Amino acid sequence: MHTPLMPIPGHTDPVPVPRDVTPREDGRIDLIGLPKKRIVELFGEAGLDPKAAKLRAKQVFHWLYHRGVTDFEAMTDIAKTMRPWLAERFVIDRPEIVEAQVSTDGTRKWLLRTADKHDFEMVFIPDADRGTLCVSSQVGCTLNCRFCHTGTMRLVRNLTPGEIVGQVMLARDSLGEWPKGAGNMAGLDFDDDDEEAASAYTPDGRLLTNIVMMGMGEPLYNFDNVRDALKLVMDGDGLALSKRRITLSTSGVVPMMARAGEEIGVNLAVSLHAVTKDVRDEIVPINRKYGIEELLQACADYPGASNARRITFEYVMLKDKNDSDDDARELVRLIKQYKLPAKVNLIPFNPWDGAVYECSSPERIKRFAEIVFDAGISAPVRTPRGRDIDAACGQLKTAAEKKSRAELDRLAEEKQAALG
Repeated sequence: MHTPLMPIPGHTDPVPVPRDVTPREDGRIDLIGLPKKRIVELFGEAGLDPKAAKLRAKQVFHWLYHRGVTDFEAMTDIAKTMRPWLAERFVIDRPEIVEAQVSTDGTRKWLLRTADKHDFEMVFIPDADRGTLCVSSQVGCTLNCRFCHTGTMRLVRNLTPGEIVGQVMLARDSLGEWPKGAGNMAGLDFDDDDEEAASAYTPDGRLLTNIVMMGMGEPLYNFDNVRDALKLVMDGDGLALSKRRITLSTSGVVPMMARAGEEIGVNLAVSLHAVTKDVRDEIVPINRKYGIEELLQACADYPGASNARRITFEYVMLKDKNDSDDDARELVRLIKQYKLPAKVNLIPFNPWDGAVYECSSPERIKRFAEIVFDAGISAPVRTPRGRDIDAACGQLKTAAEKKSRAELDRLAEEKQAALG
């Protein structure tokens, strides 16, 4: 199935294109990503009376999001005669897994594929007190941030609510975090020696404790679908993850930031990465449309921001580009000028083939962090994770594409040899 590239008039002013879910060839409707109200409507349209539609929708919703089942036959409180009726009309889908990798540090990365054959990624990063899932919102990206590998890819399309929430469900599948040992139902088996990591539960009984919309794509250019997916994640009858454990990361789509605070209400992270116009124009091109001052004012106005719910500024450390003492002092000045309840995540640059930047030295990063910290602003340095499995956004997809090309070449050689 061919999906045309989304029409984008410019790197700094992309236009989100509404797009319905691609219909399945068998005519069935995928229920993942649909709110309970919509499921009630679909059951009614399929022939159930209003009372039955409401009851069945409530039951199915529970099995989808609380139990993680992928088969109507597993829904034991629904009459046996009803289950085939559901299976004929509806389906419980997950994104296809192309590749799954586990790093030596426990980081997991998946290359996933949509029903119309486009690849995207998600990453799970375990820490001592939390486990964070990085969720993608788009196939590719339009922003072309120069340090970001995903920025080298063209934007194909927005991910649907089902494809977004499906990432969270896949992660729960693989981590065995559905009730009564319902994990691995989607066949997500990692190496046997990874079982120890899967049993190392966090104090609240979960490995997956946090979600960041920080994978491929700009979430605020896919606002409606991201909002609808996160509402399912936060729904007490759904995946039931607190909004305080969800962070949305934006490169600075200023007009959408207030809506994100009002309609989603999750924590905000901003990909700042520079403190002067010239440098940020270069490495985060959206700055040419929404400048630093406008962005920081939107942060100051973000609903719900407080010392208890600080805004996180992501700052990738690039050698001789944005890492000087003056840069650190200007960062402090800006945060104080706008009276922002903030913390700064300093991110050592994760190199990739073709990148035009190098990572700042450990000594330079330490000095930068000290200046920010001494001003009373938290400035942790993020530990690089998953470098042995290409865990920077977009790297696994590129590696898989290269491998596919190599495999095609090898098959062609073998075929030629056989003919010869």
